[in-house]
Amino acid sequence: MNAYDLIVVGGGPAGYVGAIRAAQLGKKVACVEKERAGGTCLNWGCIPTKSLLRNAELFHLMKHRAEEFGFGFDNLRHDWGKIIKRSRDVADKNADGIEFLFKKNKVDYIRGEASLDKAGVVTVKAADGKTQKLEASKILLATGVVSRPMPGFPFNGKTVIGSREAMVMTTQPKSIVIIGAGAIGVEFAYFFNAFGTKVTLVEMMPNILPLEDTEISQTLEKAFVKLGINVLANTKVVKTEASNEGVKLTVEGRKHEIFEAEVCLVAIGVQPLLPGGAAVKLTERGYIQTDAKYQTNLPGVYAAGDIIGPPLLAHVASYEATQAVEGMFTGQQPKKVSVFPSCTYCQPQVASVGLTERAAREKGLKIKVGKFPFTASGKARAVGETDGFVKLIFGEPYDELLGAHIIGAEATEMIAELGLAITLEATYEEIEATIHAHPTLSEAVHEATGQAFGTAIHI
Repeated sequence: MNAYDLIVVGGGPAGYVGAIRAAQLGKKVACVEKERAGGTCLNWGCIPTKSLLRNAELFHLMKHRAEEFGFGFDNLRHDWGKIIKRSRDVADKNADGIEFLFKKNKVDYIRGEASLDKAGVVTVKAADGKTQKLEASKILLATGVVSRPMPGFPFNGKTVIGSREAMVMTTQPKSIVIIGAGAIGVEFAYFFNAFGTKVTLVEMMPNILPLEDTEISQTLEKAFVKLGINVLANTKVVKTEASNEGVKLTVEGRKHEIFEAEVCLVAIGVQPLLPGGAAVKLTERGYIQTDAKYQTNLPGVYAAGDIIGPPLLAHVASYEATQAVEGMFTGQQPKKVSVFPSCTYCQPQVASVGLTERAAREKGLKIKVGKFPFTASGKARAVGETDGFVKLIFGEPYDELLGAHIIGAEATEMIAELGLAITLEATYEEIEATIHAHPTLSEAVHEATGQAFGTAIHI
């Protein structure tokens, strides 16, 4: 039996990061992954979808706004196969990078399906059916989640699909209905629409991106409608039919409607992918339950990442795994996630951190809200991206930043500054005193801060 200090089950953003951090601490580590290093994020989620969205952004820009920038095309077209291939190539290169990091840090990378025999023992079954047993004083479960099917409307891989199938479709559908307008649904709605697919986006909550600030969600909906996406918020799917030729959905919202499409993408959420073998205690929603040290009910068995529940974000998973491993081997008290950014990569982009205005008011907090539109930003005008705004929420009486919300170009790059500000409990005065370079989109952060307190210059 191969003996290790730590066995990590799962090679995604929690698993590979946890394995490498343990190796950095001088531990003998094995990481077991069923498919390929990087997990869903690098292979079937975060990374390849951003490749697809970049293609969509460029094609939309050239098709609809070329003249604005002084360009002209006689025969602009897109090659669907090459678009998909580029996405897969990007994913493969990132997976190669993780495998290189395993070698660099002397982590044993083992391909196969792992099951937890008991505390301290893992069995790995390889693709050829051979099995091996691994032993370790510590085990970290990081098996993640998979797309959740809609009750009574199972995935068939052709006309009813999840996000994984959506990013490798061999032919572009002429029409698609997307059920669920969280980040995944919204991003695919933008992607397919950009290339001319007729898109209907259905969300049962009052707004798309329902976890975001209400004003942000409403602004994105207007932008999507302008793009030609049929957005149906506050709408329920009440009947579903699927065949090899397409789907037929009946919905009830503002009115009773029936939609037919070649494909339906179900993006209503995810469900835990639990490892086989010894049972660990679960939460009511089926995720692995852990204590303050990320330990399960089994001694020496820990869990981190999406498998322990929301927030289901790759960067949160990496943070949790790092905290869990450092707690295991250094005696340091792990920290739970409190401040984290959320990002959606459609156009315009959406990014947020901290409290929404809605949540702050529900808590009964006294707040000041500052907004600055990109229409008033010199850099935004220069690059032709004036949609959206920065919205900041400050608490009273100390004027500390409680929440930040951005919709617009490069929102996902701009949010890091505001996450740092919340972590450091930065106040209005401290952000106001921080000189922001001109001309940049991030000047909007400075101006929104001033607007909350009546000192903004450019609005």
